[in-house]
Amino acid sequence: MNDTSEKSSPRPRAAILGGGPAGLMAAERLARLADVHVFDSMPSFGRKFLLAGKSGLNITHGEQLEAFLARFGEARTLLEPALRAFPPNAIRDWAEALGIETFEGSSGRIFPVAMKASPLLRAWLARLRESGVSFHARHEWQGWTEDGALRFGTPDGEATFTADVTVLALGGASWPRLGADGSWTPFLSARGVETAPFRPANCGFDIQWSEHLLDRFAGSPLKSISLSFCGRTVKGDFVVTKTGIEGSAVYALSAALRDSLEAGANTVLMLDLAPDRTLSQLASALSAPRGKTSLANHLRKKAGIDGVKAALLREIAGKALLDDPAKLAHAIKNLPLRLDRPRPIAEAISVAGGIALSELDESFMLKKCAGVFAAGEMLDWEAPTGGYLLSACLATGRAAGEGAARWLRRS
Repeated sequence: MNDTSEKSSPRPRAAILGGGPAGLMAAERLARLADVHVFDSMPSFGRKFLLAGKSGLNITHGEQLEAFLARFGEARTLLEPALRAFPPNAIRDWAEALGIETFEGSSGRIFPVAMKASPLLRAWLARLRESGVSFHARHEWQGWTEDGALRFGTPDGEATFTADVTVLALGGASWPRLGADGSWTPFLSARGVETAPFRPANCGFDIQWSEHLLDRFAGSPLKSISLSFCGRTVKGDFVVTKTGIEGSAVYALSAALRDSLEAGANTVLMLDLAPDRTLSQLASALSAPRGKTSLANHLRKKAGIDGVKAALLREIAGKALLDDPAKLAHAIKNLPLRLDRPRPIAEAISVAGGIALSELDESFMLKKCAGVFAAGEMLDWEAPTGGYLLSACLATGRAAGEGAARWLRRS
């Protein structure tokens, strides 16, 4: 066994398990007080963060704070102090201090001007190294030894590390190829820490499409639509996939849809193909004589329905409605998508489940593991896409780091 526990400094030692946003933020808050060591099972750090920012890093959201806090649902009670201590405007200031300018888009989402995660991550890692933080890649956490040291599997065999304080930021179980696979749960369960089963969040759903639709339209986006479920309506876009549907408008409703499916309910998502036109406007337009114009051209000219929208209309409404303007207008505004199941956790953008929030004190320390703190997606909370996920990872990482620092001062 390789022993990495020998101290080279009189300062206390802090171990951060997980090199994503929550772990790095905890490291940042502890660096002034302790010798900080960040461990990650992957060959490099922030891999999920980089992939999430590949098409434009959505770092936070600019809506009013009360609305922002409401996005976290039942988890708000525990998360609110951390989110208020590091709100969206503070996240923007933090990014600017790293040399990363941000802007607020028309939707309220906040992005780096460069629309990439890599410049921010490089600057952040450089600043942490300058502050004395040490990084250990390819270290997979394997619990504790009998005397309380951290155990790791490495390419060179098993290693141990003795820390005065530990912050767990190992992620949930989505995108396991990037390191977050939930393999840490047995180690906490062995210490009596309650964890909730992982469930997909911000995920797609399976629908049984016809071969005709799949052959011609799998991968096609539906723009300027709205989706409704259980009294809530979301305008936006989604994509028809080989297995069903996915995309931002679907993700916004995914928690309620998932819960409905898990309860065994017949789950129907209502699609409005023309949300900017009323039912009466559509019925009037479609009632106009079409003469020798084909139905496809009539739909395109009078209702703006063509391509994948027209294909979905034919697939779900059936031919019987297409010649009745009133029924056709109703189908355009109320097209039922019957869902079979959520897509697997490994495909989800994020997860629900993880460490029960009741297991944490107000400093994000595990009540049953003195000196062990937890942050980020390890905790049982969920939020929609739009900057909320990253905001909470940063805020809880910061709160856990500060809690760990207070623990060290008291100790």
